[in-house]
Amino acid sequence: MDTLELLAHPVRLRIVQAMAGGRVLTTAQLADRIPDVHKATVYRHVGLLAEGGVLEVAEEQRVRGAVERRYRLQQERASVGPDTIAAMSAADHRRAFTAAMAALLAEFTGYLEHDGVDPVTDLVGYRQHVLWLSPRERAELIGKMRDAITDHLSHPPSPDRAPHLLSPILFPLAETDEQPQ
Repeated sequence: MDTLELLAHPVRLRIVQAMAGGRVLTTAQLADRIPDVHKATVYRHVGLLAEGGVLEVAEEQRVRGAVERRYRLQQERASVGPDTIAAMSAADHRRAFTAAMAALLAEFTGYLEHDGVDPVTDLVGYRQHVLWLSPRERAELIGKMRDAITDHLSHPPSPDRAPHLLSPILFPLAETDEQPQ
């Protein structure tokens, strides 16, 4: 299974997100992090991600006669490369976007179901803005966003940090007959 096929599934995408930050977790711990997904389903998808090289076994130990594996994310295999993206069809993009949105919706629903959730205090945002951009302005915006995000991607988990999910989405709107004046 290629990387696109592996990552274009909402459960596998959520597993990859749960493993971010250098975490080393068992499948049971992963299942605890995504409780709305049946444990057997999590085990099956962890197996597929391991077979595909997205997850690797970090350590194994015997627990009550069974082998318990702790996995880590292979970051270089956990994203779709530019060549694959360039070769994707419209149907491939639709499938990948649908998986990303399904994973995003499931994660947000899980957030809202926690006791004492406070979107205002947590600075939750899900606004959409229409931006009129030239190709140069779009490239500049993407570069600035990439720089701002990249600076924070290498932060390891720590007691004073909580994981946050950031999902920048940018695409041109369908053309209309209207043109700005």
